[in-house]
Amino acid sequence: MGHRNLVSADDTLIKTQCHNAKVPKACIQCVKSDSHSQSTDKVGIAAIVITCISNKAVTLESNMTVLASSVHDKKLKLVLQDCQKEFSDAKTNLTTAMDRLKNKDYDQTNYLVNHALQKEFYCKNNVGDLQYTLPTTVLNDMTLYEELSEAAMRIIDRFLWV
Repeated sequence: MGHRNLVSADDTLIKTQCHNAKVPKACIQCVKSDSHSQSTDKVGIAAIVITCISNKAVTLESNMTVLASSVHDKKLKLVLQDCQKEFSDAKTNLTTAMDRLKNKDYDQTNYLVNHALQKEFYCKNNVGDLQYTLPTTVLNDMTLYEELSEAAMRIIDRFLWV
């Protein structure tokens, strides 16, 4: 009888948590990719999305390192190296965001997720200022990073109004 009060992340809960995102599909795919998603609650869903963002930050940090080592233009190399540092800093923000989420400090969680997102925008703008076009795979990862960040913030916003 006590089990009726437990909220598990069945497909309905996952869709409910992700449906307010601009791109619910990205959020749903992220959550369903985690083996624990079917047995978690809404805070756990937010944690899974933050983990997906953090994993993208790792990928993007690595991509920026590879790109910086392969370009010859000194300004572009510096910008790409700066991007690598920004994504490294974003990972730190997201790790701290997970700690804040676990402590139910939802305002700080959202602040840190947003701060990590701003690092991606900063990188994208600086690369764009040099008229350099990033590889499609990197641009796709950046887009997913943005979509998941926005989804996480919307999910967490809903905790503030409960």
